[in-house]
Amino acid sequence: MEKRRLGTSDVQITPILMGTWQAGKRMWVGIEDTESIKAIRTAYEAGITTIDTAEVYGEGHSERIVASALADVREKVEYATKVFANHLKYNLVIEACENSLKNLQTDYIDLYQIHWSSGSFGSEIVPIEETMRALNDLKTQGKIRAIGVSNFSRAQLEAASQYGRIDSLQPPYSLFWRYVETDAMPYCIEQQISILAYSPLAQGLLTGKFAPGHKFAVGDNRTDNKLFQGDNFARAHQALEKLRPIAKSHNCTLAEIAIAWLISQPQTNAIVGARHAEQALTNAKAATLKLSPQELQQIDAIGRIVTDHLDNNPVMWNWS
Repeated sequence: MEKRRLGTSDVQITPILMGTWQAGKRMWVGIEDTESIKAIRTAYEAGITTIDTAEVYGEGHSERIVASALADVREKVEYATKVFANHLKYNLVIEACENSLKNLQTDYIDLYQIHWSSGSFGSEIVPIEETMRALNDLKTQGKIRAIGVSNFSRAQLEAASQYGRIDSLQPPYSLFWRYVETDAMPYCIEQQISILAYSPLAQGLLTGKFAPGHKFAVGDNRTDNKLFQGDNFARAHQALEKLRPIAKSHNCTLAEIAIAWLISQPQTNAIVGARHAEQALTNAKAATLKLSPQELQQIDAIGRIVTDHLDNNPVMWNWS
């Protein structure tokens, strides 16, 4: 898989990244460690060498699973992890990074990201200058190679950029969730900041595997996802029916179409999770799928069946 430059850093990433929120188990159901390890390893063997995780995914469990899968090939992969909103004071950033290094069984992290801005989820307000000072120090020490942010608005991204180089933004972004296009994307293009899109399949909705009326198990975070609710869910199914002929013409899955469209957008790469090895293989295939300009426009229009009816709230879940 041909790599791309992460922002203006010297880190090279694959356009499709392996997402590992589910490997942490918390807020997911039916996850087995052996299957997670196999899926991560399969993704690597299929050419996906950039792995995204976070300290908060199962309180470090996801990071440890990543290490279990890839410790023997550490020099051939890129690790991206995140510090949570409750650890943004200077000393807590340093401590969190040390814990992630230990969990990942490595002495450096390729991309270290602020997971959510200060104040999120009732966390203490910490000046961005203080957090960035810690991240810059970690970078100077060689413990991290690049700095990124996640779930930041354009205004927050611009504020952080005053105190150091930000090489990536990680927003929710898919054919069915496109808030970033009107907010931070123009700034990312102008400043050469890579976009690492999470939930690029709208938490599985774009695979077409969830029938109308689908009920998730208790504890599954998708219960609160706005796209799986009411009229949004109905419109998503209308859009999926219109995407099927395009997938059929390429002899590929709906997921491959959705990922290929996404990584064709400016500055954009896709973080795709996988519970099983087969899903990881399908995800990797999307990197080789070539869509014509006409098809990209057609897919764009189909996605708007859903997105034209969404409000301007950038958060995809109805979390109380």
